[in-house]
Amino acid sequence: MNVRRSAAVLAAVAVIGAATPAAAAPSPSPSQAFPSALFGDTDPKFDGVWRQSLALLAQDTVGVKPAAKSVQWLVRQQCADGSFASYRPDPAAKCDAKTMLDTNATSAAVQALTALGGHDDVTGKAVDWLKSVQNEDGGWGYSPGGASDTNSTSIVIGALAAAGEKPDRVEKDGKSPYDALLKLALPCGGDGDGAFAFQPDKKGKLAANADATAAGVLGALGQGMVVKPGKKSDAACEKAETPEQAAANGASYLTAALAKDDNHLMSALAGAEPQPDYGNTADAVVALAARGDTAQAEKSVRWLQKNSASWAAQSGPAAYAQLIFAARATGTNPRDFGGADLVKQLNATGPAPQTAGKTETKASDEKEDSGSDFFGVWWYVGVCLVAGIGIGFLFTGRKKQQQP
Repeated sequence: MNVRRSAAVLAAVAVIGAATPAAAAPSPSPSQAFPSALFGDTDPKFDGVWRQSLALLAQDTVGVKPAAKSVQWLVRQQCADGSFASYRPDPAAKCDAKTMLDTNATSAAVQALTALGGHDDVTGKAVDWLKSVQNEDGGWGYSPGGASDTNSTSIVIGALAAAGEKPDRVEKDGKSPYDALLKLALPCGGDGDGAFAFQPDKKGKLAANADATAAGVLGALGQGMVVKPGKKSDAACEKAETPEQAAANGASYLTAALAKDDNHLMSALAGAEPQPDYGNTADAVVALAARGDTAQAEKSVRWLQKNSASWAAQSGPAAYAQLIFAARATGTNPRDFGGADLVKQLNATGPAPQTAGKTETKASDEKEDSGSDFFGVWWYVGVCLVAGIGIGFLFTGRKKQQQP
């Protein structure tokens, strides 16, 4: 998973922690077995649709035809109104007021299913729902009605563009998504120096956020998660009065941040030592490549080739997808990524794809969609708190419910 999803776990923990003393925290307990059509083998409560969408999109990007049951699983996750939740354990049950709808999961599903083709009815309903929950400032929050944030607004832009919409014409009260992004862009100079903030803090102040900046650059360019190298402009950091200038400013911030720490980004949980942020580094590579800043993007992708293997193996399908997106954006071979075959590794985390010859499968292909599994949500929360550092881009997700 990536930082959007890990932040969601942390948000859940923060709420639980406020209501429950630490000594009374629940112990790990068995949960239902996860669907055999699902990518990954960790609890999907917070990121099931997200990681499934990224995995399918990455497979399509490298010419692999996904397993039909994996695509069908994603389609069946949609609610009747067109939205997607983070994960619905029983897709046959109707979504209701208690269903936690998710703009990021919905947008990721739109990008994946649009790329795969043949799902216009599903993506059309999803886009209509996204339009229906647009905020008055033109942006989106993680949950419908939540305050707009850079990550959510940007991934919705990617979904709109993928579905053939013109994001600048999707307006609420005369405000487009680009208006929302410009309000979240920091001025040049100072610590922010053209970066994007995730959200304003309680006092309305903006703070630079590398994850949000990578998302914001893509959003300002009208791009989704899969990009080709763009045309570089030599625009200096200036007042961001257009989305293009905001993207240029954000790219400049990312370039400086990457160069500062040996071509990668750093991250740390509160009270922990800073550690390399592999996921956000991959997202930054994609953002820079989309704008044509290929020199820094190529340096950073080489760093990922040398250093990201353990992180990807631990983090699972969404991480492999992020690396595949970074490889594609820079013209790097994902089947020889620092000696690793990212495509083979991604395929091994889910059902065998529809490809000729012997393909990789995961052990969960042999289990039923009901039963018990060791990985419960509380085990998952614990792992994310200890080892979730650097698990990349929003949530977009990456779930961010509040300003970090």
